[in-house]
Parts: sequence; C-alpha cells; structure tokens
Amino acid sequence: MEQIDPKTHHQLLIDDGALETQDGVYRVLEKPNKCGPMIRGGVQSRATPQWNPEKNLWEWWYMGSHTNYATSADGENWDLPSLGLYEYDGSRDNNIACDPAKPRMYHIHRDEAEEDASRRYKALFGHNGRQLGISPDGFDWTLLEETIPSQDESQFTYDPQTQQYLAFVKNGTEWGRSVWLSKSQDFRTFTEPELIFHADEVDWENCRRRVREFVDNPAYLTPPLVDERDYKAEIYNMAVLPYAGLYVGFPTVFNPIGAIPPPATNYTRINQIEMSVSRDLHQWERVANREVFIGVEPWRGDNYGTSQLLPAGAPVVREDGEIWCYYNALRLPGSREQYREFNRNKELFRLGVQDEAFDDGGALSLAKLPADRFAALAADEAGQILTKPFELKGEDVYINAAATWGKIYVEIVDAQTRRPHDGFWVPGELPEPFVGDQVRAKVQWKPKHDLVFEQPVRLRFYLHQARLYSFWIE
Repeated sequence: MEQIDPKTHHQLLIDDGALETQDGVYRVLEKPNKCGPMIRGGVQSRATPQWNPEKNLWEWWYMGSHTNYATSADGENWDLPSLGLYEYDGSRDNNIACDPAKPRMYHIHRDEAEEDASRRYKALFGHNGRQLGISPDGFDWTLLEETIPSQDESQFTYDPQTQQYLAFVKNGTEWGRSVWLSKSQDFRTFTEPELIFHADEVDWENCRRRVREFVDNPAYLTPPLVDERDYKAEIYNMAVLPYAGLYVGFPTVFNPIGAIPPPATNYTRINQIEMSVSRDLHQWERVANREVFIGVEPWRGDNYGTSQLLPAGAPVVREDGEIWCYYNALRLPGSREQYREFNRNKELFRLGVQDEAFDDGGALSLAKLPADRFAALAADEAGQILTKPFELKGEDVYINAAATWGKIYVEIVDAQTRRPHDGFWVPGELPEPFVGDQVRAKVQWKPKHDLVFEQPVRLRFYLHQARLYSFWIE
C-alpha cells in the first residue's frame, strides 16, 4: 500500500499524486496577482533575484544594453547603481556588470553552500551553447571549458532536493522548439541534454484558438503580419521550481501568427506562460487543462505584457511562503519597420500607440501567489477527495483552503476499510467545518482527539463551494 509523507512535505493538489479517489471536483489554476513593472526600458532577464546576506540586499543581473545589475532591499523596488566597471557610450557611469567583450550572461546562482569563495557565484554564458562561469562576487568571472549544447533560450536552477544544478536548454525536435534537461552535481561537468518537454497536437489546437481570439479582439494590439497560416505551437523555454518534493514548471508556449518574411524561422507571435508539474523531472503533466498562468493583456498604452511573456527564472519563495514570480513582459509584437512594411500603421493609430513605446519594448515584472497556491481541487455543490495512506502519530492536520462562501469537512478514516474512526461523527451533531480563506488552518474536530493511530490513516475531504490547495501534518 503506497503511502505519502505529509510530515516531510506539504501535499499539493496541483496533481493527483497524493490522492486515491476524487468525485465531484475539478482542478483550477490560481492566477497570480500582477504587481506591475519594476525595471523598464526594453530589458529582459533569464535569472531571478539573488539574496546576498553579506550586503543584506537582493541582487539582480539582467539583460539591458549589456549585462546589467540592480539591487533592492525588498525585492520589489529596484535601484540601478553606478558600478563604474566598463565604459559604454563614452562613460563609466552605468550599471554594466560584466565585460561587454565576453559572452553575455544568461543565468546566475549565488551558492551559499559553496566552500570555495572563488566559486560563490555560478553562471551560464553564451548565445548558442551555454558556457559555465564562476565568480567570487558576480562581477569578476572565470569562464570554464564546459559548454552545454543549447539554442538561444534556456533556464537554470539549483535543486536542493537532489543537490543538483539543472539546465533546461532549448533544442529542436519534430515538435519544433523543445525543452531538454542537462544536470550536474559539481558545476564542472553536465550530462548530455535529454528531451523532457515538447508541444503536441493539443498545443497546436490551443494555438489556433488563442491566436484567433487575440487577433479578433480589438482591445489587443494586432501584430504587423497575420498571414492566416495554420502554424504549430512550440515550447520556447521552461523555468522550473523545486517545491515541496515535486517540480513546478512554467513553460512559455510560443504561438506563431505570421512568418517574417515567409518562409522563415521567426514569426509575429504571442508567448504566454502555462504551468506543468513533475515528480521526477522527466515525466511532466500539464496543470488545469493547460490554462494560461500569466497571459497577455489588452493594450492600455502604459502597460507591458501585451505581446509576449516569459519567466525570468524559477519563482522566489519568500520567508513567509509567498511565491514571487518574476517575468519578462514585452509590449510590441513587431518593430516600427515591420508595421510600415506590412501596412499596419493603422493598427498603431487605432490604439494610440506612441512612437516612444518602441524604445521601451519590455519590462521586468512581478506577480505574486500565496504559499502553496499553484492550483486547487474545487467543488461547486458537493465534492469528495480521499487521500493516499499515511502515518498519523499525534501530529495536527493543517490545510490551505478557500471556502469564504462554502465549507470543508475533514474526516480521518482507516486506510484499509476507509471507514471513519470512532468519535469523529457524533450522532445528532455535525463536526466543525472549515470556513474562510487561510493558507495555514489547523483542522479542528469535536469532540477533540489525540491523533495517534497504530495503523495508517487517510483523510477524506468533503468540499462545498470551496477550494483545497494542500494539506500536511506537523
């Protein structure tokens, strides 16, 4: 009888890994709260901020004119310090952090466990292929010989669960742009990339629908070329967050709209971020029927993310458990020249696009999720969830749930018989339900019990107009 371990990890309802049966429930994706742009000016990043305990600051290396550097006390309001390291446009008064004559930095990781101070920072450099680099401070870099095969996109993270460095690189397959995984335990040598994630026929059908909805909706800024061809969606890149014993992926789905010029390998397009989940880094499951996690926005004139969205890297889990998703929000689905070439300036006129918008084509942005709330199992009138067995030796049961207009009952049942343990249902008296919206709620029973059981137990959840995100014991 397979058992789960809710004492070691919160059991997320992002997939069915902790569940035995379910009835009358459906999975819903939690949409993050967009907090707006933080660093503007057409910049991008494929790395998330790094906490530096020596400086007591967040550090962020990003792609501006070159590789640039920003700092923040809170991770949300950013300063661009003048570093004086490299001359650009006749001046050293800039925040360029890496030598412009060397390959561009794509990813960076501050390794607090590294005993060799000269290797405190680890990074991947280069446009085609990813070359390893090490540094004591994030500014003075030594490039190593090892290179990971990759095209022009990738993501990178450190996995504390397996103590490995994970490079998610982009290479082609019969499905187009796809995600390949290369791993390392020492940041000296990496394994040969292995295909782990690609688009399929469902993505292609979604592409047809999403492109049509985007182009037909006058609130959105239409690209300069819409050639009505039936293009196939691809996976542009995928950031991955090790979390609660599993891996949460954020694939960027590339939806082409028109070839520039036909035939071509690049397109006018919309890129949007979805969600996936894996328990081994190799087998991946799409979450909530591939609903968009962070999607493009209608044009308002002062906003970003109106044409392309890409994760900057794996989200940052804050000390209070809140999940901060840093992402690239790009504004314009084409250049000035392309709008003129394809006679689409009328689209710019229609929405009042100003010429200076083309000089500020993207911003580093932030969206936030409460702890554990990637996705939930939800019920309308009535639903039931039965978990897999686990040991309960006196710990308390906690849930992360939302039932502001509903309720959740939690029942402890025998793992074998699946019958409620004596005393949890009192004749003539309903047990106390959970009502409200909390990321950490201790389950209460009446009459109260010492939760000590000699044999494995399960939890049965009864949901009424409610969402359940996770459960655990402690």
